[in-house]
Amino acid sequence: MIFIVAIVAILGFLVWRGRVGRVLAAEWRAPAAIASIGLFAAAGFEALRGGFAPAVILFIIGLLMVGTARWPKRARRAAPASFDMGVSEARSILGVGPGATVAEIRAAHARLIRVAHPDAGGTSGLAAQLNAARDKLLKG
Repeated sequence: MIFIVAIVAILGFLVWRGRVGRVLAAEWRAPAAIASIGLFAAAGFEALRGGFAPAVILFIIGLLMVGTARWPKRARRAAPASFDMGVSEARSILGVGPGATVAEIRAAHARLIRVAHPDAGGTSGLAAQLNAARDKLLKG
């Protein structure tokens, strides 16, 4: 029972300090993982002592803590859509003329992808279109 009181006290302190949002946002992954291990151990100890209700409560809280300690899943990347674009459309996307050389096509792509890349604040769809346009013009 003392474990439940300790958990309530810790959560009360976090609420009082305004840090519950950080805990729920999973910024404290390592402490959450350590706390979940401690909760599972406490649940096992309570179960051995005969306190099944507190053991179940501690086990459930431990499962919730494990959920906050999980590393974020990598965002699923959608398979690149096959863009059926013509050569003229690819040129207009990259902003190059009909007589553009390979170096000019690569330079235009590099200039545009710096802005349109998802890591730079762009969208994955626009980056995919730029890549498809570059591939279309380079392959001919």
